[in-house]
Amino acid sequence: MGLPLRMENLHAPTVHSGPTSGPSGTNGIQTSGLTFAQLQAKKDNIEAEMSALGGVLESNGVNMNTRLITPAGFPRADIDVAQIRTTRSRIIRLRNDHRALMNVIEKHLHEHFARQAELEAAVELTDGTSGVETSIPSTQAPLPFVPPFAKVNSVVDRSPADSAGLKAGDEIRSFGYVNHDNHDDLKKVGECVADNERRDILVKISRPGTPRRLELQLTLIPRRDWGGRGLLGCHILPL
Repeated sequence: MGLPLRMENLHAPTVHSGPTSGPSGTNGIQTSGLTFAQLQAKKDNIEAEMSALGGVLESNGVNMNTRLITPAGFPRADIDVAQIRTTRSRIIRLRNDHRALMNVIEKHLHEHFARQAELEAAVELTDGTSGVETSIPSTQAPLPFVPPFAKVNSVVDRSPADSAGLKAGDEIRSFGYVNHDNHDDLKKVGECVADNERRDILVKISRPGTPRRLELQLTLIPRRDWGGRGLLGCHILPL
């Protein structure tokens, strides 16, 4: 009797695994010309599909790393191996699309806050100047209020957070693409940090002070080689 045929590459598409979108765009997904709201909707759709596909794996009692063959090299008979392999492939595609989409969304946020900073600077320049009125161009939509969702509890000296200017007590209004509406009990902050090691993350904070609060925009660059634990060197808590 011959040796058993190894089936690690078994792949029978019982679940659709085609591309997530057309050929143009970032990482294969179409983003050109989309508004921020449309980008957010696309992100929500990708996350919903990943959640549904995760349910397929859970229904089979497996995850992305579970072995699908027996010690003898045969496909396991207790699970739908073909469906699981196809589902995993689709999840990997969606994860890549999601990461690319988050980069586009973060770029939009950078541009939004840059425009806001320019407007605030214009207000400061004209404030109190005799005979000059402060005005905002009619093409600029009113900037929405962004409530804080987390508070900086502590910052380690000479850490990336310290270098960026974060201080204990700062309230975080946005962290890259993460905000009050989507932070998921700060889980998305961790994902944003992990996906942007050694890359700029724009952090918008509100700092209590006298006579008034300071609204600041800081650039944080996560990295491992700063001499301490983690990528940031700070501890934040949800509000």
